[in-house]
Amino acid sequence: MEHAKILSEEFKIKEEYAQNIMNLLDEGNTIPFIARYRKEMHGTLDDQTIREISERLEYLRNLDKRREEVYHLIDGLGQMTEEVNAALQQAKILSEIEDIYRPYKPKRKTRASVAKEKGLQGLADLIFSQENADPREEAERFLDEEKGVSTIEEAIQGAMDIIAEQVSDHAEIRKRLKNIIRLNAALRSKAADPETESVYSVYYDYSEPVKAVAGHRVLAIDRGEREGFLKVGIDIDAQKCLTIIERLLLHAQNDCAELVKAACEDAYSRLIFPSVEREIRSELTEAADEQAIKLFAMNLRQLLMQPPVKGYTAIGLDPGYRTGCKVAVVDPTGRVLDTTVIYPTHGDAQIQKSKTVLKRLIKKYHAGIIAIGNGTASKETEMFTAECIAEIDDKVSYMVVSEAGASVYSASKLAAAEMPDLDLTLRSAVSIARRLQDPLAELVKIEPKAIGVGQYQHDMPQKRLSEALDGVVEDCVNSVGADLNTASPALLSRVSGVSAAVSKNIVA
Repeated sequence: MEHAKILSEEFKIKEEYAQNIMNLLDEGNTIPFIARYRKEMHGTLDDQTIREISERLEYLRNLDKRREEVYHLIDGLGQMTEEVNAALQQAKILSEIEDIYRPYKPKRKTRASVAKEKGLQGLADLIFSQENADPREEAERFLDEEKGVSTIEEAIQGAMDIIAEQVSDHAEIRKRLKNIIRLNAALRSKAADPETESVYSVYYDYSEPVKAVAGHRVLAIDRGEREGFLKVGIDIDAQKCLTIIERLLLHAQNDCAELVKAACEDAYSRLIFPSVEREIRSELTEAADEQAIKLFAMNLRQLLMQPPVKGYTAIGLDPGYRTGCKVAVVDPTGRVLDTTVIYPTHGDAQIQKSKTVLKRLIKKYHAGIIAIGNGTASKETEMFTAECIAEIDDKVSYMVVSEAGASVYSASKLAAAEMPDLDLTLRSAVSIARRLQDPLAELVKIEPKAIGVGQYQHDMPQKRLSEALDGVVEDCVNSVGADLNTASPALLSRVSGVSAAVSKNIVA
């Protein structure tokens, strides 16, 4: 019930509705089905909101799963206390749980672990307590030639290494420093080599507050760093951070306190800041990815939901220079009637010949619309088409359409199954014609990522991107519906409750 309460508060819905949505999702119902056919159970929420609830529920469940794992790991070490358990139960995000687990996590060999092996934990505890003792006198008790502690300085240094690691693993310190960095730090990038020209030159000397930096700039900087053109880091006033650590840990004024202070400075510069910097940058990248995925999804929705041009025989033109312009004629239901190749960019003789071919196809099949792909040679093909239409009496219109993903589709198994007798270059012309007749029905056949209507799509977490884009396609298909007489298996399989096997049987 706890999850239902959280979801009801976050999404401003009744707790009963939140619980119903959780139950429906757990029963395996798809989001479009829940949105359309179970309205009485959730108060007519739209599919977008239900999708957001579903994603949030998944995060909350992963959070609980990790919380339980960490509880058992710490309990297994015999170190579970009421304070640690309370902190675990109150943690609201995954990084807080990881910070609580950090002191108990098995570590590879570190300076602190070496010092512990030398038996210096007791000296570290004594110094860390900051009681009024002489640390040098106490250190003498821990000298041991066999363990490799031969001088007082070595003993004190080992104890300070242990303290530095304890400070670095302190969950409250890490939490406060992250908050300070989120509010006051700046993301900075510099040129790896100022002499080298690149597309990232605008970021060769760049700085912007972490709390204000735009997602697309984060993605550009990340890519520039990966490609070796940029050096990136986070700038923050170190003294401000050290003051927070010292306020939490220093409670005396003596020699031990001075050593603890020095250990805090070492912990901050060597352990805490590099680790927190990575976490903050990872947060920035995740937020930027999420923003870019949302933009991609919005663009895809607009592309899929373009109104269809129904009831016309269409001619698709896939422009090109060297290999010519591929032509396909499809009837109003999308069935291929004819295909050929013309060369409208290869000199006057070929232009005249190409016009004759196009005019013949328009007259023979009574074509009413022409779809021109927007790729290479699109402008020349558009001018050629306009001239051709002006020279005939038939009423024909043309439109330039996006050919994004057409080449991916034409080489796919689905296209080969649909048009086994056609060369793959001609399949893309068929796809372009069908995109004008019914954009949604044609574009569902292409993997959403291949449609290419987003930024930095190859840098995104691919699983998350696929989930979001598949969700958009599912929502669009279920908003519009499908005509059983003309729909392809690819379109029908997106209808809520219709599996891939059932969609193939319907078409057969």
